[in-house]
Order: sequence, then structure tokens, then C-alpha cells
Amino acid sequence: MVDTWSAYMQQALSLALLGPRSLNPQVGCVIVDPQGIVVGTGYHEGAGTAHAEVDALTNAGERAQGSTAVVTLEPCRHTGRTGPCTESLIQAGITRVVFAQSDPTKIASGGASVLREAGVEVIEGVCAKEALEINKAWTHVQRTGRPYVILKIAQTLDGRVADGSGGPTPITGREAQILTHQLRAQSDAVLIGTATALIDNPALTVRLAPFTHQPIRVVMGERELPRDLHIFDQQAPTMLVREHRPSAALALLGEAGIQQVFLEGGPTLATAFLEANMVDEVVWFLAPALFGMGPTALAVLGAPVRLDVTRIELIGNDVMVSGRIAGTSE
Repeated sequence: MVDTWSAYMQQALSLALLGPRSLNPQVGCVIVDPQGIVVGTGYHEGAGTAHAEVDALTNAGERAQGSTAVVTLEPCRHTGRTGPCTESLIQAGITRVVFAQSDPTKIASGGASVLREAGVEVIEGVCAKEALEINKAWTHVQRTGRPYVILKIAQTLDGRVADGSGGPTPITGREAQILTHQLRAQSDAVLIGTATALIDNPALTVRLAPFTHQPIRVVMGERELPRDLHIFDQQAPTMLVREHRPSAALALLGEAGIQQVFLEGGPTLATAFLEANMVDEVVWFLAPALFGMGPTALAVLGAPVRLDVTRIELIGNDVMVSGRIAGTSE
């Protein structure tokens, strides 16, 4: 049965990606009539606009009667800026709802039960992994109350993140740099510590990849910074977080509406976040170089941190290993 709806769900997932990344999830929906013909499509275009199901129902019109709604997220059952999607689906005469990801929020979850009580057949979990990937940061915030953190490190074969000169040191090639900028573009904030700001003087902007917005540049630490640093230019907004505890810093970022943080700080900050169990995903570049001296990627950890590897790839002349912290729910 799941295979029957997978192709339609893939279409709904593609529609979801058309919506903006924001404090709301990206959701797509297709309406399929009893003959297997798609008669309506829709996606959520942002806060205050019609939800994906309502958008698709509007496009389908009377053809929604007796049809199936295939949607990437469990239909909501609450009234916010818009009405409950469960009610719209029932009133439109939808006889079956197929969804991918269950709604993790307390206020909107439970839509599947409402639909079943109204006599609507419900099939859940179709392409759930793909749907979760689209909204991994939003889902993480709903489940944990803090932003999703991606730690990026670039090191040499002998574990160095800089040479012995004490200044900024190129580690990876251009292809890896382009991928780094793509990851920045997918995040709400790029985070470094005051030491990195002073030593490397990075711009932290997206320059080598397409973007819809520049992420907020966040500098964490209590040290005073000169105002002629690149992070204080007009290319992107900058936020100073006068904290040394990762949990406190992430709480402030969460209050600012930041859902995904790209952590590019140095060894001290990386170690602090790993020690605090505040890293969810790691992107690690290994460059084919030997420095022989210079700072290492991490300070001493109190206990090993293991990854569930999701990707190993040659990026130009560098090797990238990425994965989720083992034991996390996402």
C-alpha cells in the first residue's frame, strides 16, 4: 500500500520545497482522484497563507469529492491564523489521507485521529524519512526546544586546523569551500567564537552559492571586538551573544527565531558544544595536507562522540564525512 502512494508523495515533497524556509514547516499536498489522476496541488507559502491541503483542495474544486489527499505532514487539527486542515479535508469529501511525517507539535498533532473518527481512511509514514529531512530543523526545535546545530570542521591529515603562523590558514580547496557556502545558505545563523573573529576575521557571508537570504552572523563570547572586523560590515546582520555556555547561547538564538545554526567556530567552541551535547550533525572535511604543527581540531573530550555516518564523498581534492550524532532521534 505504501508503494502505491510513494510516487504521489514524491510530488508532494517537491511541492513542499517551493515554500519558504521559515518558522513554519515546508509542506506540500496533491489531491488524487479514484482513477489515480492528480486533480489538485498545493504548498504552504508562509505564515498566514493557506496551508498546503487547503491550497490543493482549492485547486481541485469539486473533483476533491471522493479523492485522496497526499500530504507531507500530518494535517493539523487546530485553529491558528487559518482553520484546521482536518475540517477542510472532511468538508471537501476526501475519503483517504496519506501523509509522511507525524506532526510533532502539541497544539496541532492528532489530526490523524480526528480524520479516522470522521470515517476517513488514514495511511501514515509514506516517505517519512524524506519528509523529515526537509523539515529537520523545524522538527528538532519542536521536539527539543533548541535550534538544530551543524558543526563544520576542516582539518589536515595530521589533524591541524591551522598552521603554526597564528593567522588564518587555507585548509580545503574551492569545491569544499563552495559546499560550505551552500551549507551556510541553508542555515539561519553562522556561529563562531570571539577568538575566531579576531584571528581569522571572516566575513561569514554566502558568496560562492545561490541564496535567498544571508544568514545571521553570530559571535559568541564575552571578549570585546574591534568594530572594523568584517562581521560588522553591512553585508549581513550580526548578533553578539555574550555567553560562554552553549545551552544559554542556543536559548538566545531560539528566542530570536533561529532554527538551524551552522557552527564554524574554532577548536574551543567546537569542543564546548560537543561536550554539552549541543551538536546534532557533523560535516568534517579532511584535506590532503600535513602541517606538522598548529592547533588541532578539538580539545580533549570527556567521552567519545560517535556518528551515524550519512555521507562520505570526495569533494574536489578533499574528503568529506558527514553524519548525525549517534543516538539522536532525527
